[in-house]
Amino acid sequence: MIRVMVVDDHPVVRDGLRGVLDAEPDMEVVGEAGHGAEALARVAAAAPDVVLMDLRMPVMGGVDAIRELRRAAPAVRVLVLTTFDTDRDVLPAVEAGATGYLLKDTPRDELLRAVRAAHRGEAVLSPAVAGRLMGQVRGVGRGGGTADALSAREMEVLRFVAAGSTNRETARALFISEATVKTHLLHVYAKLEVRDRASAVAAAYQRGLLRADQE
Repeated sequence: MIRVMVVDDHPVVRDGLRGVLDAEPDMEVVGEAGHGAEALARVAAAAPDVVLMDLRMPVMGGVDAIRELRRAAPAVRVLVLTTFDTDRDVLPAVEAGATGYLLKDTPRDELLRAVRAAHRGEAVLSPAVAGRLMGQVRGVGRGGGTADALSAREMEVLRFVAAGSTNRETARALFISEATVKTHLLHVYAKLEVRDRASAVAAAYQRGLLRADQE
């Protein structure tokens, strides 16, 4: 059972999300909050696996809440669900530690898949957000020297991650073991100086290693 907390300053949005999530046999909404500070106060008692987090809220916004959650409850996955996809929203949220970033016009089935993927620790980015990250590529160098360059196999794995594939799906497509996929990902994290899948994808777009037209 995936335990979900919904954080949004609009009660009608929280009610709608609760209805969608609670209808799934493998999901349960264990808490709600109207802003980031309230979420932090309730997270210990609710013990969620995944937090659906809006960004622009009173008292404490989503980015600050994500940053505090990473310190207070690092095992909790945060999936941003917002109407905003500007540069000043997307990048700070990913850098703060969000596992994924979706827009509120995301279809129901995609939202449910994203919650399950976030629970597994997989990066989830809506197409619009991926395009926004690609826009950051212009004017940004690749960074690092040849010692930091990703190998061809590491790039293959990274492309599958960006497309939302699980380690198992990536291993099957590349005819390698899941353990090998995990090893490649660890190398990617080290070279891009990130700690998780979502940050690796974001960094790859920023450095021009990935482009939206490659997907």
